[in-house]
Amino acid sequence: MENISIIKEIVIILLVSLPIIFLFKKINIPSIVGFLIAGMIIGPYGFKLISNPEQIDIIAEIGVILLLFTIGLEISLKNLLSMRKFLLITGGIQVFGTILISTLIFYFNDIPLNKAIFFGMLISLSSTAIVLKLLSDRKEIETPHGRISLAILIFQDFLVVPFFIFLPILGQSEKFELTKIILQIVYAFGAVALIIIIARFLMPKILFHLANLRIREAFTIGIILLLLGTAYLTHLFGLSFALGAFIAGLIVSESEFSWQVTAEILPFKDVFNSIFFVSIGLLLNINFLISNISLLLLITIGLILLKALVVVSTVKLSRYPLRTSILAGFGLAQIGEFSFILAQAGMSFNLISPDYFDAFISSSIFSMVLTPFLFQLTPFVANRFAKIGKHKEQKISSEKEFKNHVIIVGFGLNGRNIARVLKEAGIQYVIIELNPKTVKEEKTKGENIIFGDVNNEEILKQAKIQDANVVVFVISDFRSTRMGLYFAKKLNPSVYAIVRTRLVAETNELISLGADEVIPEEFETSLQIFSKVLRKYHVPLNVIMKQVQIIRSESYSLLRDPDKYHQHLSNLGEILAAGITETYFINEENVHIGKSLAELNLRALTDATIIAIVRQGETISSPTSKEQILSNDTLVITGTHQAVDSAFKYLSNE
Repeated sequence: MENISIIKEIVIILLVSLPIIFLFKKINIPSIVGFLIAGMIIGPYGFKLISNPEQIDIIAEIGVILLLFTIGLEISLKNLLSMRKFLLITGGIQVFGTILISTLIFYFNDIPLNKAIFFGMLISLSSTAIVLKLLSDRKEIETPHGRISLAILIFQDFLVVPFFIFLPILGQSEKFELTKIILQIVYAFGAVALIIIIARFLMPKILFHLANLRIREAFTIGIILLLLGTAYLTHLFGLSFALGAFIAGLIVSESEFSWQVTAEILPFKDVFNSIFFVSIGLLLNINFLISNISLLLLITIGLILLKALVVVSTVKLSRYPLRTSILAGFGLAQIGEFSFILAQAGMSFNLISPDYFDAFISSSIFSMVLTPFLFQLTPFVANRFAKIGKHKEQKISSEKEFKNHVIIVGFGLNGRNIARVLKEAGIQYVIIELNPKTVKEEKTKGENIIFGDVNNEEILKQAKIQDANVVVFVISDFRSTRMGLYFAKKLNPSVYAIVRTRLVAETNELISLGADEVIPEEFETSLQIFSKVLRKYHVPLNVIMKQVQIIRSESYSLLRDPDKYHQHLSNLGEILAAGITETYFINEENVHIGKSLAELNLRALTDATIIAIVRQGETISSPTSKEQILSNDTLVITGTHQAVDSAFKYLSNE
């Protein structure tokens, strides 16, 4: 029975995982944190529901393989080759800066150099799963700090592969020999290159034949075979299973089957990953934690401050405002899930002792648990500290005198379109943009653009908010929009404020802050869809426009209150039931050109009637059956909706 005890342990993990997912979803904390805590509770140092975690490690290893495979699917070779300098420079400075500073701190505290470098590698990585989950929940992925965080996380995930390659080099017991190290590096990268070449040649062909079988079971089994086969191949070369899984994902991402592969693997990944994170929690020695709680808390705070400081400095070097730098810095201040994988791998190379491992696991879990709270607290801290750098952020793009102009906050797609229209109309405008690269590029094109954060009153003053007629907010960051709107109305209460927001739930708050027009993307999409649907059913255009006008004039409140909106739509049923009149243009390729109305026989075939013909600007009312249809005629057709539809199809020769 001992041989099947692993089944009991998996049952316990899954039994604990379900309520954790539900509970942590309710309190808006990533479930990963819950899995870590669950592992602490049920593990050998907790209630001992699982006392032999070695067997769980095998399943956790599969979780790591699947995790790296899906990361490979998301980071295609094309994306890697087309990475912008920002990703490489910012990500590179963050990772290697953290490693350098950490290595120096550990080395001067009598830690051997190879172990100090290894500890720096562990600290340099952040949690992709937790950060992206929190950014997504807060609708901040498209904000400046969200995009910066995403770029750094992608760079970190990619560096996990070289880190695995360097572990055997760092773990060699004898002294460093430069020649031997170079040979090992060449061998490792050569092996990786060879596996990529083989995989890139074989995998697309295998995937095609698997898909061509049109048997789902065969496709799923084939994917698992390719995944584990590539992982095992890298293992034979003396590299890690996880590295092979990453390579497999990287190659598959280039094929046309990548989305289906993701759909097949995702359920397995979620299950095995939950086991992986619980297995990390099992490793936490609660007795060690209790005995060293003060020291561990200090270490955790030190880690968070160190990582935050490096990221803040890195982002500031890229000329972003201090507020954005702080938001990105503390958002990435935790230890990442890949650090756990590296730490476990490092134990096999004697790079980390059991005591240091316990301290690392404890501090890492603390940093992860604190991350959601840091996300809540950091905006307030960032707003306070942002005032320190306000003068450095002021950059006037032009000395022109502005009066009754438009201020455009954000120069993405919407901002560019607004600027283009204003330029053609001869209306003056000033742009406020937070991306220094965009500011530099647009200044060379002669745009009136200011670099700065709209949360700062001084930036709005530089844009001459006191003399502005209109201010338009088209940025994705709701918190910045809210603060910027407050300052804009404070400095110029009469300015007409138009605000774009993603969610209709944010509308009331923006209106209370003084927004004159709020355009929620959710409902604008709905308006476009229902307008096109009603046009398809030939509802008169003036009726559709009236409905749209009513909804917009009441700040979309009608769509938020279905019962209230129902009263405005009550007459649409009568409109749809009644007869309608539409026009149909006869182009030069129409097959009915030259036919008389009698030959066309439209009424008998479709139950619709041609009541007039518009020809060369003149109207032929009540045309006779002998009247011929000519090129460029416009036919005026009346009938029920169904009859007019049938007439259009007949006239189009469908």
